[in-house]
Amino acid sequence: MLADTPVTALKGVGPKNAERLHKLGIHSVQDLLFHLPIRYQDRTRIVPIGSLRPGDQAVIQGEVELADVRFGRRRSLLVRLADGTGSITLRFFHFSTAQKANMLRGSWLRCFGEVRNGPQSYELVHPEVQRVAEGQAAEVEQALTPIYPTTEGMHQLSWRELTGRALDLLGAGGLQELLPDQVLREQAMPPLAEAVRLLHRPPPDQSQRLLSENGHPAQRRLAFEELLAHQLSLRVLRQRQRRRGAPPLRGDGRLQQALLDALPFRLTGAQQRVLQQLRDDLARPHPALRLVQGDVGSGKTVVAALAALCCVEAGYQVALMAPTELLAEQHLRNFANWMGPLGVELGWLSGRHKGKRREATLAGLGSGALQVVVGTHALFQHDVLFDRLGLVIVDEQHRFGVHQRLALREKGAAGQAPHQLVMTATPIPRTLAMTAYADLDLSVIDELPPGRTPVSTVVVNDKRRDEVVERVAGACREGRQAYWVCTLIEESEVLQCQAAEDTAAALAEALEGLRIGLVHGRLKASEKEAAMTAFKAGGIDLLVATTVIEVGVDVPNASLMVIENAERLGLSQLHQLRGRVGRGAQQSHCVLMYHPPLGGVAQERLAVMRETTDGFEIARRDLEIRGPGEVLGTRQTGEMQFRIADLLRDQDLVPGVQALADRLLASHPESVAPLIHRWIGSKVQYAGV
Repeated sequence: MLADTPVTALKGVGPKNAERLHKLGIHSVQDLLFHLPIRYQDRTRIVPIGSLRPGDQAVIQGEVELADVRFGRRRSLLVRLADGTGSITLRFFHFSTAQKANMLRGSWLRCFGEVRNGPQSYELVHPEVQRVAEGQAAEVEQALTPIYPTTEGMHQLSWRELTGRALDLLGAGGLQELLPDQVLREQAMPPLAEAVRLLHRPPPDQSQRLLSENGHPAQRRLAFEELLAHQLSLRVLRQRQRRRGAPPLRGDGRLQQALLDALPFRLTGAQQRVLQQLRDDLARPHPALRLVQGDVGSGKTVVAALAALCCVEAGYQVALMAPTELLAEQHLRNFANWMGPLGVELGWLSGRHKGKRREATLAGLGSGALQVVVGTHALFQHDVLFDRLGLVIVDEQHRFGVHQRLALREKGAAGQAPHQLVMTATPIPRTLAMTAYADLDLSVIDELPPGRTPVSTVVVNDKRRDEVVERVAGACREGRQAYWVCTLIEESEVLQCQAAEDTAAALAEALEGLRIGLVHGRLKASEKEAAMTAFKAGGIDLLVATTVIEVGVDVPNASLMVIENAERLGLSQLHQLRGRVGRGAQQSHCVLMYHPPLGGVAQERLAVMRETTDGFEIARRDLEIRGPGEVLGTRQTGEMQFRIADLLRDQDLVPGVQALADRLLASHPESVAPLIHRWIGSKVQYAGV
């Protein structure tokens, strides 16, 4: 089997080439066969020169009419080639005497290159050139020429030679067919070996357009199988989770009802629906695994708090984990306000906690005295032990890796897994969520609380900064509050904080009489807390901040948000920041200030922000602009990285993939592990298989 044949078994793969291939994740001959071309060149026919158009890549053949060295800004060799249908200029900036001698007038040449517009005529710049005899028979390639994604030291000729040798080994049974024959017939898919062979050496009659758009049936066949493997890996993970068992959490409703009675608002229909789903989950004897999506301001936190109280009522502990200290502190404040009066004991754990304070928290968790703990990544640490952990709540799941989320399952009581509730305010298009989070049930809070008015958004050139400052002054003098968010393209937190400090000082000078606060990542927690508390209480008119306020801050009186250099932020981050306003009943505004010139992607992002406040529509457009790896936050972690499939392009395959995953698990379980191993390989541990 080629899956077990090391790539070093191929002639031409010595230690150096093996190292280069390993960098690309190619260890076996099967891996090499799944390293597909990114595009193709048509060298299967000689094209008449007279039919060429700019942008064409073509093989031509003709007689040299003129060869001349020109001296201008750059010395170049110009060769005019004609074939009776037309002529074209070959231009060389780098050439030797021997090359020039091969292109004397009357010589016949066969060339391959891309046609461009030149000063006097069409040109090929530095084409591949071969000298031929006059009237020589047109020996051309028998298949489209593949162009492979490559790495330093690996040339296209090497790729073609290596894949040619791998295809020679393909033969019968070289690649195990893991999809049942019936499925291939139903889906009208070619067999795997046939699809792979075609994609490496497509016959001339195959559509280059389909191949370039990755819409060819052979490409779709491989994308389908890869998506299926990822779906199966998450399903198997879920099955294993459920086999472990979890404590059924059936509270008496006393604490939940007390909180509902104390709230100054009624839950929306969507909140009530999702809360009931969570209660049903928690009552079962296997671990709940649920993703709750909700747009900014939809009220996910209060639903999570009620689920937490259900767990506390049943005599178990709750851990809530957030990606940043600021967000974790916000959750702690909310939970303390809601649960403190009910007598629930809360703890707080972050990486900054040391010494006796940390020891006291750990002791409270170990003894069960602390019923709810809120924290950051610090909750993952080995010495954090619980007495009876029943529920883990993870906020902003896309900031954590799947393996990090799963690390908390090991902290359950007496070998049982805790229930898991995952929340995100970054809406993920449903198809993408169903693929990326196949181990989770999906709930959506798709209703905003009554009285919310959509935020009005404008995009302005930073040359109009003075007008924006005046607008801030007007809003604050009318008794409203405003945010001014500073962004820097530099990754340095020091520079970002310095920019915020400088902006705060400049605005204090321009807005004499207004109370201006400052929040950034390098302030002490107590200083951030003091600034946010003062802002929320109305003691600060204008809060200058870095993007640390992206999530979790809730100040209903804040009705104006100014984002400097908005072109430097992604759609998701802009939407999250804008969500800090519009939380009260009055009309709110967001000013996106940009520094020209704007690139195409930045223009598109800012236009989307101006057009809509719907988080799911923004997420859909974000997916189109950035791609799924960025939207899910998995590009850096290596999770959900596909070799062939593309979640955006191939999303129409997902329903069929999900249906087949169910069938294979039920009727063809012997195919599941090999499929997962083939496509996920070394990442198999992450998938829990």
